[in-house]
Amino acid sequence: MAELFNNKVAESGIVTIDLASLLPSKDILVFDIKPYLFMELILKEKDFRAALLTTDWSIYQDKIVGIICSTEAIIPMWANMLVVSALNPFATAVYFGDEKKIREQQLLESIATINVSEYANQRVVIKGCGETFIGESAYVAITQKLRPLVKSIMYGEPCSTVPVYKRKD
Repeated sequence: MAELFNNKVAESGIVTIDLASLLPSKDILVFDIKPYLFMELILKEKDFRAALLTTDWSIYQDKIVGIICSTEAIIPMWANMLVVSALNPFATAVYFGDEKKIREQQLLESIATINVSEYANQRVVIKGCGETFIGESAYVAITQKLRPLVKSIMYGEPCSTVPVYKRKD
């Protein structure tokens, strides 16, 4: 006769949140201001505006775009604003920063939109050690968002967790 095993993890009622599932799925492209600068160091307004007018913005169609300057030039705020203005009809979203910074910002935005009421009085595990890198700011944000409502917060996997918070009833 086969011996039955109880899956204590499945029976525990623990809810797992995988932050990687909240990451954006759209392509992220980076717009670098550097090639638009005189000697890759100086922004000349007239030349910059002219160069933006001749740019093929269609390559950013339906993409998430980050604006950067990969050189240490001083870029006036209005220059970034001009780039956003040109990208706006094409890109689905425009941010300031590289791909890593954009993914982090979008993840924080996704966390902000989570309906935490569905986690009220639940034991929650925030999945860790996944294949996708999740920055510290996301773990801080999800903990801050969940703590007022949940019974407990743990980090890791349901079979091996690190306790983070437990409400005292």
